[in-house]
Amino acid sequence: MSAEPGIARPGATAIPAPRTAGVADGVDAGRAAAAVARISDRGARVVAVTIALVWQLAIGLPAVLAAWSELAAPLVVAGGWLLVTAVGVLAGVRLLHHKPLPAPPLAGLLLAVDVVVFAAVGRPHLFGPANWVWGTLAWFFVVILWGRPVRWLLALLVAHASIALAAVALYDANSAADLARSAMALYGTSSLPAAVFAGATALATLSRSRAATAATTNAVVAEREAAERARLERRERLALVSGAAGDVLTELAQGRADPADPEVQRRCVHAAGRLRRLIAESDDVPHPLLHELRAAADLAERNGLPIDMVTVGTPPPLPARIRRSLADPLTATLADARDWARLTVVAGPDEVVVGLVTPDRPGLGDTGPPPEDGDGQVEILDERDGKIRWTQTRWRR
Repeated sequence: MSAEPGIARPGATAIPAPRTAGVADGVDAGRAAAAVARISDRGARVVAVTIALVWQLAIGLPAVLAAWSELAAPLVVAGGWLLVTAVGVLAGVRLLHHKPLPAPPLAGLLLAVDVVVFAAVGRPHLFGPANWVWGTLAWFFVVILWGRPVRWLLALLVAHASIALAAVALYDANSAADLARSAMALYGTSSLPAAVFAGATALATLSRSRAATAATTNAVVAEREAAERARLERRERLALVSGAAGDVLTELAQGRADPADPEVQRRCVHAAGRLRRLIAESDDVPHPLLHELRAAADLAERNGLPIDMVTVGTPPPLPARIRRSLADPLTATLADARDWARLTVVAGPDEVVVGLVTPDRPGLGDTGPPPEDGDGQVEILDERDGKIRWTQTRWRR
């Protein structure tokens, strides 16, 4: 049996290598930034759609109905109003559900309605509220172009202004007062939609940038905390490794222990098994518990003990203290084992059971420090009947 990572064993499941931390942090930061930008942008979308439809319903429709009998072609004006309203509803629903809009054909349709309504209202209502395209059409431009560059909106506003000025010229409204009214109407009805559109774009960009910065900062802090935890764990593991073999090595060095004594040999095997498991604890592998148990089993096999290891299921991520509590009693039992051993791991999301069956050696007691109990989360059972010794550790969530 080999304890090297990546070697397939009976009952073991091959797991792909985990994603690199740097890549994961970058992906998480990008997702966080996109989520913040989407939430920030949604409020502006609601505002734009609401203004367009409310203005169309609350101001444009009453004005058209009030001037119905005075319009040059009232059915054309009303038909244009209905068409633009339908486009606004459709575009608003898709916009609020973050679905792409076919902006070019919709822009062409709105400009065509712009031309038709200017021609159908007649000279008396050229600057009146019945000519609803003055005040409303720019907001529908904003809705259909949402998320696109600002220059697209500016191009449509320039086209709208050209249509309006052409209508003013064709209606022979060339007086200073009419030209001033035209300029005021174009500025008043175009500046606010352009400001909302540009402001929403800038706000989404700023939110995305700040969210990405915050996510990156949090990732750096998390990495620093993880490094500190790793340093403390290494210090704790070093102390455990030193304690595992320190006593028996000291006795051997001082001549107080005889290397030929079977009990001393057993203590050495026990210490070596624990050392091997503690060293394996620091390896970066998909399933640390299985890796540590395989390391202990591999050492026992190298010492001449035939051992079978069977795994059923995949252990969930467990803290090092819990893994030690599950593995250390079995490491101690393996130091006593002779002839053969069978190691079984049965794991699920909420429970891990590790069992070891070996021939019993009557009259042989346990030595070494008592195993950790994983803060009371690990149950330890050791039964012997003179023929079979069964040791089991169980963790439950």
